[in-house]
Amino acid sequence: MTHSTPHRQNTHTLLNVAVVGHTNTGKTSLIRTMLRSTEFGVIEDAAGTTRHVEQATLAADNEPILNVYDTPGLEDSRALFAHIRKLQAKAKLQLPVQVLEHFVTHVSSNDPLEQEAKVIRQVLRSDILLYIVDVREPFLEKYRLELDILAQAAKPIIPVFNFTAGHQHELDQWRQNLAAYRMHATLEFDTVAFSFEAEKRLYQKIQTLVESHYTPLQKLIDYRARLWNQTCLAAAKRITELVVSVACYRESKTSEHHRITAALVEDRLHDFVRKAEQRCLHDLLAIFNFSEKDVAMQKIPVSNGQWQLDIFAPGILKAYGLDVGSAAAKGAAAGAGIDLVVGGMSLGAATALGAIAGAGWSTFKRYGDEIKASVKGTKWQCADETTLIILYLRQKQLLKKLMHRGHAAQETVQVDKAENETLPEDWNKLISALRQNPQWQESSAMRNSHLQYQSIETQLVQALLES
Repeated sequence: MTHSTPHRQNTHTLLNVAVVGHTNTGKTSLIRTMLRSTEFGVIEDAAGTTRHVEQATLAADNEPILNVYDTPGLEDSRALFAHIRKLQAKAKLQLPVQVLEHFVTHVSSNDPLEQEAKVIRQVLRSDILLYIVDVREPFLEKYRLELDILAQAAKPIIPVFNFTAGHQHELDQWRQNLAAYRMHATLEFDTVAFSFEAEKRLYQKIQTLVESHYTPLQKLIDYRARLWNQTCLAAAKRITELVVSVACYRESKTSEHHRITAALVEDRLHDFVRKAEQRCLHDLLAIFNFSEKDVAMQKIPVSNGQWQLDIFAPGILKAYGLDVGSAAAKGAAAGAGIDLVVGGMSLGAATALGAIAGAGWSTFKRYGDEIKASVKGTKWQCADETTLIILYLRQKQLLKKLMHRGHAAQETVQVDKAENETLPEDWNKLISALRQNPQWQESSAMRNSHLQYQSIETQLVQALLES
């Protein structure tokens, strides 16, 4: 998909969709969300931000399907309605659409209605209109006049309700008012609280109203669905990779370590976890097309690539609904580290010697390093279970936020609490298996083809994507 300033090449073969409506209702926001891009147009709280018609093309597998046009807001619908009524009175035998054509042909460049003329001109060139409604606004006279004027173009109109989250009563009022205008093919499409299903329904409604473009629109629907599923799956797999790498990570720790040396080991562990999470965060932003330069604008709680709420910060347990005395976190503070447990038993020296005496070659081959190291008094410090829980819950919540975030959203994303998120079934077994296979820390053909690893990955991915 591409976007650019208006041009007319290939428009005779593509569906032309005009996005129209009053100023500041979210027209540019809708197109940004459709494009998955924060680059299209300019979004500000001030009215009349879009001053010219801008065009973007949506494609499926590099095949252009439709052109969508962002139009300036209708700022003075009362004056426009009065002017068109005068034109109609002078030319009683002309059709309403012919009156509109006369208006856009004869308007001057410095006419007070020049902005409105740009909108009507694009409306006449388009096959279908998306009329964007801010449901937080009451159904005022200016909206009635706009709908009356747009209806004269004899083009199918789909009212699109924006900013619907938390405004059910206002939405119901808008539906009732538009029903009086025989407009029943309405759609909820919140450009801030994004839903892929809403976008899919938008294309389906266009299909029903512009039958001649049904087949290419179905290509677009199928393509966007595949793309969305691939995006969400890639994100879930990236989070799984983070959990795996941190669960498998270990720092050697000998019993003779000085306290300062032990503190350095713990610092290295903390540093590894923090950096691993930052890389995951950046990758997730890229997967959903929120680039690095958008981080500040999007206000995701990140500063210079660092989470503002550090995973080892005081109070993080409480923020994530974890009780320090609970079964999940008992006896550990976030990041305190634990000694590696293999096969459900601590590898103390005595146990290790017994294991050497009774172990077969396959067992020694797998756990030989642990056994030999334990004899020498070496243990491994790993991220504790609480750290892994917080890591998983934070990524799961962030994934959900990104999956439901439109590319026009401006408000701060809060990713600091996750009391409602749940861990996968058999979480303890999954983490135990990962700790026992430190060789899985980095991706490899051997790891990725291992049946146990594939099972762990599938369970984590499914848990992340469940609603």
